[in-house]
Amino acid sequence: MDYLNLKPIQLDALREVGNIGAGNAATALSQLINKKIDMTVPAVNIVPFDDIFSRIGGEEVVIGVIVRVLGDTPGNILFIFEKEVALNLIETLTGERDEQITEMGNSVLCEVGNIISSSYMNSIARFTNLVITPSVPAVTYDMLGAILSTTFIESGQFDDMVLDIETIFLQNNEEISGHFYYIPMPGSLEKILGALGVN
Repeated sequence: MDYLNLKPIQLDALREVGNIGAGNAATALSQLINKKIDMTVPAVNIVPFDDIFSRIGGEEVVIGVIVRVLGDTPGNILFIFEKEVALNLIETLTGERDEQITEMGNSVLCEVGNIISSSYMNSIARFTNLVITPSVPAVTYDMLGAILSTTFIESGQFDDMVLDIETIFLQNNEEISGHFYYIPMPGSLEKILGALGVN
């Protein structure tokens, strides 16, 4: 599917699914850290692959949580944290501050990534009646460009454009921001839009 040819009604449908998914994720995160989490309305952008590198910095070292999407709409979900955001989340959940990501920190990020990605997938599944299940999350620490390239190649998606769903979570007016990417395998996005009746 050529993302550039998506109609406004299709983008609105994806934004609404993202909105419900982000709401579920914010609620789950609130319960996890026992603090109120607010969220911004998700921005759904269709951006050139190369722009992601210039916007975020392809050379920047980031934390990535990768979850494979299995079922009717296979692909990958990738959630990117800046290192400082990841360390703050780990401190909130464990009460310990480290300047490097420990094995415990790795487990915490897996759980946070699992909650966020599962919330998005569950909202898509509910809206569409499609069967969508997550794999066990994996955490990686690398340059953003390397993480994205690997994830796209694994998804079999070689298009120049990528669907970027970006949500910012807020705790006490401090951002817990991240870039959330849904990278569908060829044919998956068409199934979602078809199930939503906006194909």
